[in-house]
Amino acid sequence: MAWVQAESAVEELMPRLLPVEPCDLTEGFDPSVPPRTPQEYLRRVQIEAAQCPDVVVAQIDPKKLKRKQSVNISLSGCQPAPEGYSPTLQWQQQQVVQFSAVRQASSVNKHRHHWKSQQLDSNVTMPKSEDEEGWKKFCLGERLCAEGALGPSTNESPGIDYVQIGFPPLLSIVSRMNQATVTSVLEYLSNWFGERDFTPELGSKDDERVPALNLLICLVSRYFDQRDLADEPS
Repeated sequence: MAWVQAESAVEELMPRLLPVEPCDLTEGFDPSVPPRTPQEYLRRVQIEAAQCPDVVVAQIDPKKLKRKQSVNISLSGCQPAPEGYSPTLQWQQQQVVQFSAVRQASSVNKHRHHWKSQQLDSNVTMPKSEDEEGWKKFCLGERLCAEGALGPSTNESPGIDYVQIGFPPLLSIVSRMNQATVTSVLEYLSNWFGERDFTPELGSKDDERVPALNLLICLVSRYFDQRDLADEPS
């Protein structure tokens, strides 16, 4: 039979993982009808496998390959900061060194048990992981969530009322959050910022927010290697 020769050719390239010993089938064996015995089933599988083509060629329309495709790639990166706003390269390198040392010394995973054992203040009530509104108020403060927008800082001293101004990411707090909760909270905050005007123009290079923003951009670009955010050395 033709299928027997094809089967032998296939076996030369792909040895059987589960060899099937020759078996005596009844004279009335018909591969076109459902098998009645295990031997008939295995033989039918062999026949169907032998009928599969050795090489399958995909039908591709050559016209689609000849179409010219335009791809725009920006190589300029981010817009450079105005003169006086960008820190020097030496300052950036110092921040990276200091951040690396602090990160190694106070790794959350390394000292998680120690920080979890620290007593939290009575006003610290951490929301559940799925409580999006609760985490917004916890991190940003009830005052900012009520106002609904980020405005310039005022001279008013908020004291230590973290319920109103938001709790900072202290290790005693972060150590009590698993990775899933951290990811969820970051997503909550990202969505909140994305819905509001969180990038007001800084009219003065003496603005108290400039160093903090420079530090954040510096660490993301220099330490975590997101080079497209890095300022040109100055």
